[in-house]
Amino acid sequence: MKHKKSWDVIVVGGGHAGIEGALVSSFLGVSVLIITMDKSALGRMSCNPAIGGLAKGQMVREIDVLGGVMARFADSAGIQFKVLNKTKGRAVWSPRAQVDKRVYENIVLKCISKSDVSVLSGEVVSIDVNRYSVTGVVLRSGDLIKTKTVIITSGTFLSGIIHVGERKILAGRMGEERSDGLTESLVSLGFRSGRLKTGTPPRLNKMSLNWEKTSLSYGDESPVPFSYFSGEFNPPNEPCHTIKTNPGVHSIINDNINRSPLFSGDIGGKGPRYCPSIEDKIYRFSDRESHGLFLEPEWKNSDQIYLNGFSTSLPEDVQLSALRQIPDLESVEFFRPGYAIEYDYFPPSQLKASLESKNISGLFFAGQMNGTSGYEEAAAQGLLCGINAVSSIRDVEPLVLSRSSSYIGVMVDDLITKDTPEPYRMFTSRAEYRLMIRFSNTCDRLYKTSLDRNLIPKKMLSRLSRVLDVKEEILSGLDFSVSPGEILNDTPMKHPLPAKELVKRPGFSLFDLPDRFLEGALDFPAWLTEDILFDIESCVKYAGYIKRHLKEIEKMKKNETLTVPNLIDYGSIPGLSKEAIEKLSSVRPETLGQAMRISGITPSDASVLLINILK
Repeated sequence: MKHKKSWDVIVVGGGHAGIEGALVSSFLGVSVLIITMDKSALGRMSCNPAIGGLAKGQMVREIDVLGGVMARFADSAGIQFKVLNKTKGRAVWSPRAQVDKRVYENIVLKCISKSDVSVLSGEVVSIDVNRYSVTGVVLRSGDLIKTKTVIITSGTFLSGIIHVGERKILAGRMGEERSDGLTESLVSLGFRSGRLKTGTPPRLNKMSLNWEKTSLSYGDESPVPFSYFSGEFNPPNEPCHTIKTNPGVHSIINDNINRSPLFSGDIGGKGPRYCPSIEDKIYRFSDRESHGLFLEPEWKNSDQIYLNGFSTSLPEDVQLSALRQIPDLESVEFFRPGYAIEYDYFPPSQLKASLESKNISGLFFAGQMNGTSGYEEAAAQGLLCGINAVSSIRDVEPLVLSRSSSYIGVMVDDLITKDTPEPYRMFTSRAEYRLMIRFSNTCDRLYKTSLDRNLIPKKMLSRLSRVLDVKEEILSGLDFSVSPGEILNDTPMKHPLPAKELVKRPGFSLFDLPDRFLEGALDFPAWLTEDILFDIESCVKYAGYIKRHLKEIEKMKKNETLTVPNLIDYGSIPGLSKEAIEKLSSVRPETLGQAMRISGITPSDASVLLINILK
């Protein structure tokens, strides 16, 4: 039986990637249907109760400027806000928020219900294709639903298996059915698949903990929101608590480590290097006497505590015995034990920079099925897929973000050019131009993209435009002279100096200048005023480095965007190494820049390829 209606965009899955893809597609004026196995689980935060973090916070800001909703939702649901990495250079400062999961999920459901996005309960088991183009999706019921484009955001549900010690549960996440059939359908269309693993820690019963022995951890006293569109910002500052493991914990885990499916061989999928399980940490760092753990409330006044840092797939009895070695947790009880989940993914080198399949037009992949981990990485990919699905329908150029413009651009370029044998997580160290893609200058970097693509309403665009105008006005006005008696700190001065020269000095801040330079310039909420001034100060202090970066980028542009012919036969190019032929044939890069960043491609390989393309 065929459904009577066809759709412009069908989104498979209702997690963070699916929500962003659906809402931005709908805002851009096309018909959108989300197909999900559980309508009540839209936007569910299935793992940690937090948004943002190192580099992830920058991506949330980027999502905000590009028309996404994660930043605004997190600002509304946040219960503690903190900027991380403040002991390091300001280029790598990153905002993070503890979030009330229940409030966040309710905001998602309300937003979807008020939008033009339709939602259908069902399970997609195959993709209908005609002449290498998407034409529809087939449900387990046998129904065929016609569509012009499909965005698959299936998270950990594809052939998911949960592991708790020797116990195995066929599920997409605890308590939810997995998806079967879609992997086989995609493989039959020529896609390569693999297996990855991720994990989650136990949820503790708040009443079973000895809170007096824990250490308090609050957020910032002057919190900064994620979204440029937040008004006056006065969120709660709910504390988290910190504790540490000890040799007793480590001894129990070491004695039972072979009961972990990671070490027994039951799990074949590779786990995340930068978010390892507790048993992996204890095994790899055997010289460490303790590891820090965070006790995070899953929502305000929650009885359920997320034990950040104790991801595990050990048997439940071992988890309990180990944790009860910690004085704060001597009587701890679980709401749910920690577990690992193994699932299918599709190496993203099979995708273009638009996240559209190289083989099937109109088919887009986003989120954990691309080998990433984290809500923020998934949301950014879903947003990009939604924008580009509409671009595909309207036959306009897709949105491709560069590495120098955004962390989203860095992530996508990494995914499509490098191998992903383990879950990919964004870090500031992955961005070679991180001085230029600070969280505080997101508006400067992506405003024009949002304007050109009509990604956000006019009222929101006008605020971003005003921010840029004010920054330019203040920066251009910093040539005024400041006399020694006017400055507000003890910087030694013998004669008047230009304000800009003073701000460049170590230990001197823009806020040490006399108030007269700001008269009438700012009419924003207090937090945004601080944000703007902070970024202006960063621009002045980093001016020399930024100038150098801009020269490097201009130099790279010459060959970076040079198109590599799609049907090129790499095996016929003399001078290419065997590894280069194999890697280039597998990835099939769209540009020379992408080819140069593929693992195993040497500078000499890139030179040979360049000469061949120019011929």
